This record gives sequence, C-alpha cells and structure tokens, in this order.
Amino acid sequence: MNPLLQDFNTAPFSKIAYNDYKPAIKKGIEIAKKEIERIVLNTEAPTFENTTVALDFTGEKLNRISSIFFNINAAETSDEIQKIAKEISPWLSKFKNDITLNEALFARVKSVYDLKNELTLTPEQQTLLEKQYKGFARNGANLNDTDQTELRKIDTELSKLALQFGENVLAETNAFELHITDKKQLAGLPESVQEAAYLLATQKEKDGWVFTLDYPSYIPFMTYADNRELRKQFAIAAGKKAFQDNEFNNEQIVLDIVKLRHQRAHLLGYKTHAHFVLEERMAETPEKVLSFSKDLLEKAKPTAKKEFNNLEKYAKKLDGIDQLQKWDSAYYSEKLKKELFSLDQELLKPYFQLEHVIDGVFTIANKLYDLQFEEVFNIDTYHEDVKTYNVSDTNGNLIAVFYADFHPRKGKRNGAWMTSYKSQQIKNGINERPHISIVCNFTKPTETTPSLLTFNEVTTLFHEFGHALHGMLANTTYNSLSGTSVSWDFVELPSQVLENWCFEKEALELFAKHSKTGETIPMEYIKKIKESASFHEGMQTLRQLSFGLLDMEWHGSKSPETIQSVKDFENKAFSETQLFPDVAENCMSTAFSHIFQGGYSAGYYSYKWAEVLDADAFEYFLEKGIFDKEVANKFKEHVLSKGGTEKPMELYKRFRGKAPKPDALLKRAGLI
Repeated sequence: MNPLLQDFNTAPFSKIAYNDYKPAIKKGIEIAKKEIERIVLNTEAPTFENTTVALDFTGEKLNRISSIFFNINAAETSDEIQKIAKEISPWLSKFKNDITLNEALFARVKSVYDLKNELTLTPEQQTLLEKQYKGFARNGANLNDTDQTELRKIDTELSKLALQFGENVLAETNAFELHITDKKQLAGLPESVQEAAYLLATQKEKDGWVFTLDYPSYIPFMTYADNRELRKQFAIAAGKKAFQDNEFNNEQIVLDIVKLRHQRAHLLGYKTHAHFVLEERMAETPEKVLSFSKDLLEKAKPTAKKEFNNLEKYAKKLDGIDQLQKWDSAYYSEKLKKELFSLDQELLKPYFQLEHVIDGVFTIANKLYDLQFEEVFNIDTYHEDVKTYNVSDTNGNLIAVFYADFHPRKGKRNGAWMTSYKSQQIKNGINERPHISIVCNFTKPTETTPSLLTFNEVTTLFHEFGHALHGMLANTTYNSLSGTSVSWDFVELPSQVLENWCFEKEALELFAKHSKTGETIPMEYIKKIKESASFHEGMQTLRQLSFGLLDMEWHGSKSPETIQSVKDFENKAFSETQLFPDVAENCMSTAFSHIFQGGYSAGYYSYKWAEVLDADAFEYFLEKGIFDKEVANKFKEHVLSKGGTEKPMELYKRFRGKAPKPDALLKRAGLI
C-alpha cells in the first residue's frame, strides 16, 4: 500500500517511492473533497462547530502529503520530482479554487460570519471565523461565474510559472562551476576553503579545485580570493542566473507572473497585487510600506555613502582601484574589517564548530524556554545528512519532533529555511505536537576538518532555529492559526530576535569552543564581534531596502503589462539605493526566488519591519538580562505560542507593554 496514504506519525521518507506521490496527492484531494461535501450537505443550520471548525480540520491528509512533497522538492529534488511537481501543482491550485469558489460552502461560512456578534467566541475563535470568511471573499467567492473561471485560469498558470522559475534558478546554479588547476589562482583563500574545493573536484573526478555557486563555496571565494578577474567572472556568473540567452531564462516568466498577479488583484477589486497582499499584514497598505522604507532609507543613505566612499578609498590605497565594483565589496570589506577590528573570520571559525553551535542553540532554548533536545536515530529521514531530535519539556512531555538538514547537495536549493511536516493543533481533546524542520547550506566536514561556520552562518542557524521555536512552541486549537501561520511581517520576529544572542558574551561562552583545543572564545574576540556588529550597517541596510523596494515596484505597479524590459525596470527601481556601478550582464529579479517562487511577494520589506520589532524586543531582554525567565515566559506566552490567533500588534504590546519604536534598531545599527 502507498505509505503516504497509511496512518503515520513521523513522515515515512525511506518507504516513499517517486511513483507514490501522484496517487497520494490525488487520493488526498479526494478525501478532502468528501470532507467538504459532508459540511455542505449537513442539513443542520450552520454553526461555528459544524461549519467553521469542521472546515478548519479538513484536508489534513492532503496537507501532510503535500508538505512532505514540497520540502523534498526544495531539499532533495531530482528531474523526476520536478516533473511530478509540474503535474500536481495545477491539481492543488484547482482544489484550492474548488473550495474558495464553492457557493454552498461559502453560504454556510457567511451565515456563521453574519452571526458573529451574537456568538460567544474566544479571541482565537473570532480570528478563525474572520480569517476563514476573508479567505473566501479575498479569493473570489463573491465573483460572478465568468470572473471565477478567469481566476481559476490565473491561479493554475501562476502555480506553473512559480515552479518553472525555481527550477530554472536551480538549473543555473548547478550548471556553473569555477574549475581551477593553477594553485597560484587560489592566493588569499584560507586552507579550509581550498580543502573543500579540492574535495569537490575529487568528487567530480577533476584535477585541482572546483568552486560552485552554492553559498558555502561562493561566499568564501568572493571574500578572500586575491585574483580580481576570477572574482569578477564568478560574481557575473552568480548575477546572471536565469538572465542568459538559454532555456533557463526567467525574464518572460517574471513579466508573466507580475502581470497575472496584477490581473488577479484587479479581478478581486484591488488596485494592485501589493494592495491585495498588504490588506492582511501589519503594514496594511503599500503607502505605509513605502513611507517606512523611505524613512529608513533617508536615515541609512548618508551612512551608506560614507561607508562606500571609505571602502573605495581603502581599495585605491591598497591596490590602486579607481572604481569599486560589486565583486570587490566582500573582499575589501573583509580586509578593512580585519584592519579596523583585528577581526579575522578565519580566526573565529574554529570556535564555531557546527556541532557546538547546535548544542549552544539548544542550551539557549533550554535556559529561555525549558526545552530539552535529545538526538534520536529511529525517525525516518530523506537523506543521511538529516539529524532528528525529540524535543520535550522539563516533565518529559513531548513538545515537538525536530529535523535538521545542514549541508549543501546537488538537489538542494541555496539558502536556508524552516518548514513544518505536521502542524500543532488540539483535536478531540488531544494536543497534537508539531514536526518541524530547518534546512541550511553549511560547509560539509572533510576528513581532516569538521564543519566550521563563519559568524554569518552562526546567525543564519540561530535565525532558522528562531522560526523553528515559533513552530515547536505553538499552542493553539486550530492548525490554520498555529505556529508560523501569522501575518508575514510578524513571522520574522521570532527568527530575527534570536540572532541577538549570538553577539552576547553569556551566550557565546556556552558554545563558542575551539574545535581542537576546547578553549572558550577569548573575551577580546567577543568584544570585537560586538564592536564590528554595526560595521557597514548603512550599506547592508541600503541593500536590504533595495530588495524590498524592488519587490514593491514589481507588485505595486498599476500597469505591469506595459513593462518591456525586466532589466530596465529593475535599474529604475534600484536608482535610489544604488552604490555600485550596474553590471549589464546581471539581473536580480530573474533569480529573486523569495518573491517569484516563495511567499514574499509584496512582503520582502517585512525583514526590515521585523528588525524594528526584534531590536525593540531584545532591548527588553537586555534591560532584565538575556536569560531572564520572566521576559522569556512573556515572549513564549504572547508571541511564540499564540501563532496567528490575534492581531500581531496586540500580541506584541502584550509582551512588551507598549508599541515598538524604531529607536532601538537605529541605535543598534549605528545610524543614530
């Protein structure tokens, strides 16, 4: 029998064959349709229980199967998996439409919604009812038949395009490699970086050293390689992913996605896709996002320009470079940082062995939230690299199952993310605990060297683990409001706030131990990490804002159908934030997976928005002590456990006692 259709607790990865996915998804849709049918055919008058709650609990089997499949498509894909994804995505899109455009179902949902003022509901129940009604209304339930047909067409097409976009980016990432046979060309590269490149070449049965566009290979090369020409070649290769004259070009796909999203928003009565998306976010309107972004830009730009000019002068002094290019940025920044703070990333790396950092983040979670992590070997995984843990409280009660997948592979997309294989919910009086996963791309250990992280990678691990805690500590009744099912500009708060612990002495001393000697990281290094935390923060802020503004330009445009050139449009969007000369062969949009494949369209600003929240929240911890139980309990109770059960600002104010102000962020970034 198909393992995906059997009852299972943890996902039966090793038992699943490729040909199990399609029939399982098909059957999952069938089961969910019958569940919907039971609600629609119920002869009793619609109530909160028999309609709102019943609908929230439909599609469990389908949700579990599709969450397994789509994470495999991101973390361990193949040609076969990609082919299946193309087939099943339209099915799922159609099914989603079949629900939101089901008149009889909507009539029941609406009749409960219309009675909401007469019902005695908890804040969570009120949120569920409101969210459910809006889920229908915002997705076409009030449209006429012709417009509903059009909406279905658009949604099917969008799901296909997003998939194709991601496949093209991955194919381009995998297609390029920098193959070096002359050792002189490795000048500047640390021994560990050379060793990893040598190992990769050996695996590919090539002489010399191989570097790829995977971040653990690309970033060190751009940071340390003395050979400017090679850095240029590598940077251009990275920047022209899906922007080349070949079968993987994403330019038309970008234009099609933007156009279709706009048409969809228009059909639903919104000015633009950004207006549609932001209605349900903390920011509420594109105007507020732009005002927030422009305000930050105004504060960051003078600092960024000053930092850029100083870096350019430094490169000229060092190597006679008149014009700083994008491929110079990481290289000279690292050298200048080293000079200013005597801080060498390579000196730090031995103190950040992956295993120690994992233990560290577990210890911090224990000190803050009383969580215990036990590695177990009886939980099935999709790859031998994946580690599994049982997470429990002080009484030994299971809180969550946790998966961690840390190293790059051919079938894994770049970057880092958190996902859930099973959401938390309370059903039939049982609190069903979640299954949470984080996926990263950290350098693999070699025969002689363990996996040593850069400090940036340490913060990445903490970031994703912050998302994981949001999933693990969920404690809501309804799965659609559980864990990270929150407003998009709130979802980054738990992840970004946890990064702050990486900079604190009390936290670093728990896990920053030398991989060979076991020595705790020296105080002077901790001091330098703190001092250098706001190094080039102006430039970093400008960069982050530029991505958010590009996203808003794409999705706030009132006539996207008139856009002819992706590159020209992008250059215009970047005009206010540009520091480096433009590279004609490069384009960001064609590989901007967050907004064209992930769920960040009209939402990339949320990283900066959440930074205001996280700096303000961490200031509270600093006032009381970074391991203060009272503050941690408040954060757990009002933020981490509550999911999307209430308006995020209300939850935040309940934790903090007041609304957030940007002062803490500006101070931390050295911008005031």
